[in-house]
Amino acid sequence: MYCVCLLMCLLFASAENQGVFIRDRWHDGFAGDIFFSTVDLHGWKIRVKFNYPIDTLQVWNANIIQTSSDKTEYTMTNTDGTKNVDAGSNFKFAYLARGTVDTNMGTVTLETVNTGTMTKPTPQTSSPMPKTEQTKTTYQTTTGKYSTIKENGGSTVTTVGFGRERMMRSPYRINFCTINNICVLDRSKMKHDYGKAMRLSILFYDAQRSANFLLIIQSHGGVIRPCRIMVMVMISPEDGMMVNNFTLQAADHVKFNLPMAESAHVLGWGLEVFKDAYEHDGELDHMYDCLRTPLDYFLKCWVPDQKILWVQVGDVGADHSFWGRAEDMQMARPAYKIRQGAPGSDVAGNTVAALAVGSIVFRKKDGKYSTRLLEAAKTLYDFAKANPGLYSDSVPQVKAFYGSSGWKDEMCEAAAEMYKATKENKYLEDAKTYYEPATAWGYSWNFKQPGCQLLLWEITKDDKYKANIEAFIDSYLPGGSVPITPCGLTWRDQWGPNRYAANAAFIAVIAAADGIGGDKFKNFAMSQINYMLGDNNYNMSYEIGFGNKYPLRPHHRGASCQQDRCVSHSEDNPNTLDGGLVGGPGRNDDYQDRREEFIKNEVACDYNAGFQTACAGLYHFAINNQLPPSPPAKC
Repeated sequence: MYCVCLLMCLLFASAENQGVFIRDRWHDGFAGDIFFSTVDLHGWKIRVKFNYPIDTLQVWNANIIQTSSDKTEYTMTNTDGTKNVDAGSNFKFAYLARGTVDTNMGTVTLETVNTGTMTKPTPQTSSPMPKTEQTKTTYQTTTGKYSTIKENGGSTVTTVGFGRERMMRSPYRINFCTINNICVLDRSKMKHDYGKAMRLSILFYDAQRSANFLLIIQSHGGVIRPCRIMVMVMISPEDGMMVNNFTLQAADHVKFNLPMAESAHVLGWGLEVFKDAYEHDGELDHMYDCLRTPLDYFLKCWVPDQKILWVQVGDVGADHSFWGRAEDMQMARPAYKIRQGAPGSDVAGNTVAALAVGSIVFRKKDGKYSTRLLEAAKTLYDFAKANPGLYSDSVPQVKAFYGSSGWKDEMCEAAAEMYKATKENKYLEDAKTYYEPATAWGYSWNFKQPGCQLLLWEITKDDKYKANIEAFIDSYLPGGSVPITPCGLTWRDQWGPNRYAANAAFIAVIAAADGIGGDKFKNFAMSQINYMLGDNNYNMSYEIGFGNKYPLRPHHRGASCQQDRCVSHSEDNPNTLDGGLVGGPGRNDDYQDRREEFIKNEVACDYNAGFQTACAGLYHFAINNQLPPSPPAKC
């Protein structure tokens, strides 16, 4: 299944940037945008004519009313919701076509019915008379450069390089990514398309969803891939609780709450700070939907009247012995909890941070949902504070996989986010008591000190917290304590080095947005994200689906299995896991695309969270003309 959005955007763009653009292409199709500068629109019709047949032309929020028998011409009209556009605005229309990519040309004609008012010259006291006029504007797509001519004494024909440029979503300004992937946004340049990397990452979280309903993975951003179907039956853990509808953590089917809570918090924090990046790329609603999935799950996991928090679903041993699709699982699915007498303020605190930042970002989007998140966060915070301890001591089944080494860092993040959400000083005072001044080893599901320090800087602007963040990023720079591969990746650990580098980049871009580090931090973040997107010795992207070369055999059950079989190690995955960030290379940039090499080739939600937020941050700086020149690749 393929899908595409129709967007109505207010664009601050000049007339010469009108026309038809390709944003993404693949072997049998392409997706893009059509831009028109308009007068008042109170109804419109678009006719698209290609010189080669198009198997399908698909849109969303428009009505296709006619298709020619030879499939070269498609006519569509507005819906009630897309009928009216103000004068002076530009009209953005996204499309998806399946057919010939490189040689297809044609015309796109916009027919509008413009209803305004005019005043008759005499008598002067006459009332304004309604005026209706119909105009037609034709845009011809060719392989030439831009040119503009007048047609029939007024209509404009804009000739564009169809198939030569890819247009990225832009409700604020026109952005172009050339065929060699240098992206220009006014004065800022991106060596890699951070908006697309961000967009793909959201699709990865779509693929990780589990639920008691059929979930069809669709494109919400113009990156169109064949859909895969992901089904998981409803879970019935002990005590009769239902804790379903979750985002699976990694390549297996266990629901680990600690790393997922960290992921949700990082994603929510990024949405809070870099909302304009998601909005600019047309992905804001998709991102809200992405974040709501784990938040809904956390609401189900917390049972305040019983003071029980469910923290894991699935037996790791039984799960790892099964290689197949989630919908084909037959093993028992036990669930594990923390409670009074069996505490876990680390996982509870991390969940509070996710719920609290969720209440902040949903405040204007969905006030009732925001209030529900905050109320749950308040009671869970009280429980976590009253029951300190490590959850992996209470749930030993998790110790070998996501065993925790401390809880004060999570409680600090929780208290700081609660202060931001409520402005109640008791939470700020708690955060200060949980604060630890040491330079952190890293940021991850197990280490939250940099997040705690950065949140306290946001709230207080106390220079000691600023110094903590500067010391943390400095430790990742040349001459710091973190090793760096020959090609430039900060290599914190063999398990998910891309994760640790991306998380450091995430801290750097949030800090830069908060006034710490400036271009130094932005350059560091770019160096790490650029490495992952292609500035490495393999000239490949470690994010699946980005660019022309990326992992084809990631360690992931759902991606490697079809309904009737799972492929062998020598075969590529039948399902493309768009947006998944694999673990990353060895200490010397060594990497092989082998499914059985799970240390380097597994994917996980916490791998993507910092990566996606770092991409959103860099994209934010680019669209606001605050991105410095990209640092050179080391390989």
